[in-house]
Amino acid sequence: MKDHAELAEVFNKDEQRVNWHDETLWFVRQKRDKASHQIPDWEDLRETASQIKHNVLSNLANYLEEFEKNAINNGITVHWAADAKEHNEIVYSLLKKHGISQMVKSKSMLTEECHLNHYLEEQGINVVDSDLGELIVQLAKEPPSHIVLPCIHKKKEEIGDVFYEHLGSSKGESDPQVLTETARIHLRNTFLTRRAALTGVNFAVAETGEFVVCTNEGNADMGAHLSDIHIASMGIEKLIPKRKDLGVFLRLLTRSATGQPITTYSSHFKRPRPGQEMHIILVDNGRSIQLGREDFRNSLKCIRCGACMNTCPVYRRSGGHSYHTAVAGPIGSILAPNLDMKQYADLPFASTLCGSCTNVCPVKINIHEQLYKWRQVIVKEGYGDKKKSAAMHAMAYTLSSPKVYRLAGKAGRVVMKYAPFAVNNGLNPWYKHRDMPEPPKESFGEWYARNRK
Repeated sequence: MKDHAELAEVFNKDEQRVNWHDETLWFVRQKRDKASHQIPDWEDLRETASQIKHNVLSNLANYLEEFEKNAINNGITVHWAADAKEHNEIVYSLLKKHGISQMVKSKSMLTEECHLNHYLEEQGINVVDSDLGELIVQLAKEPPSHIVLPCIHKKKEEIGDVFYEHLGSSKGESDPQVLTETARIHLRNTFLTRRAALTGVNFAVAETGEFVVCTNEGNADMGAHLSDIHIASMGIEKLIPKRKDLGVFLRLLTRSATGQPITTYSSHFKRPRPGQEMHIILVDNGRSIQLGREDFRNSLKCIRCGACMNTCPVYRRSGGHSYHTAVAGPIGSILAPNLDMKQYADLPFASTLCGSCTNVCPVKINIHEQLYKWRQVIVKEGYGDKKKSAAMHAMAYTLSSPKVYRLAGKAGRVVMKYAPFAVNNGLNPWYKHRDMPEPPKESFGEWYARNRK
């Protein structure tokens, strides 16, 4: 598998795409700044949200039991999944039990993490993503590149080509309004004919046993309200203690994500309507391990706003697919190594450690510090880049010995002195782009013979 640097190089071949990708995400970051500056107690909200999440993570087992008890009392069936495989099998078993072969799904990064769509397709289940961005990347057979803006990497002309191929729109159509209407017509039939709907969970309230789903398109509501069975997939860290805590997180979430004052739809699901089944799957999939890592526990506070991606200079200019994991960007670079340290060893190094991600995080996750700590862990465990490790060992050896340090200094001066000689002889093309002094008149051999003593 290609690492981040190789995949970023592919993305950077299209300079025009890189530039507007960078500019668009920075525009979203600026909207976030304007929205947050309009709230006098913004920093108090961030601190409050961080402390609430800290409380949850410190008492997670108790809150999970409280949520389960209240959800069951509300008529919701609660399932527990240790990993992605178990989660996917539970979803399939529910569909199979009801003889359902078609399902509509709203945005859920957890299901992306579990590769649910691929699994269900292998079982003969047709899944349609109803979020517009998710639908676009699904039709293009690509994973989302951003947790809030799934198709931010695609130009409108490319989306027009995808819709022409799969939805029958006019060839060459690139008007966003026309393309949106095309998707709406397609999804209307999907909503009306699917007996099962799956949603994610933004927040789950332990006190009441309800869960909240936030969307800007109302697609989660349409799917859930028209279906016979509603399945909600939820990471165990999505809990908050009380309903009143929602006021804190809902004020932070969308302002951080897109600069909006509030999500268009914040839908509360507490109990199934008469005749409907409602299921919620509580998924671990490595979260307990992360909870046990003291240096990385705070990453579980994440509310999936994407603010760290919008501000990250590396993400903006390398694209989400370069991270080769479901959750890209700075936060994904912390979460992914917890799942597979060897496979994702490159991601914590895909950062400048500038701290901008930490600065914008609505729940005050110390993202850049955790990226630095992951680097230390990865190198210590032997998963770091071998060439880089060898270079660092050589540097450490050089700096720890005065004699070797002085010798290296002399060698460096020789290299710099004779770099123009190397250029003139075609030995080092890099120096052609540098302002170098004139080559010495004597040859290198003459210089060496004169100075070897």
